[in-house]
Amino acid sequence: MGRYSTARVQRDPEETRKLSTVIIPTVPLSNGDVYIQTTSVERLDKLANIFYEDSSLWWIIAAANGLGKGSYTVPQNTRLRIPPVSGVQKVINDINNER
Repeated sequence: MGRYSTARVQRDPEETRKLSTVIIPTVPLSNGDVYIQTTSVERLDKLANIFYEDSSLWWIIAAANGLGKGSYTVPQNTRLRIPPVSGVQKVINDINNER
């Protein structure tokens, strides 16, 4: 699962290929959400590797918690919601395929 799986290839007037913008939605609350409290400075990619066994899925944790704007780090004593990876791709597909 990738956050760019719904991106379409576009061409500008100079025929340069680029991907369309992908909207990353707010991750809805779920009964499967896990909540953790960081006890030290953590990195989103390492947390994704622990919970999803895939460090490239860091953006799911970031989107669920309003993090990741310019930094992978999470401050000490931060409460994080870790949503289940199932269902997140469906939300992304639904939003991006409707545009």
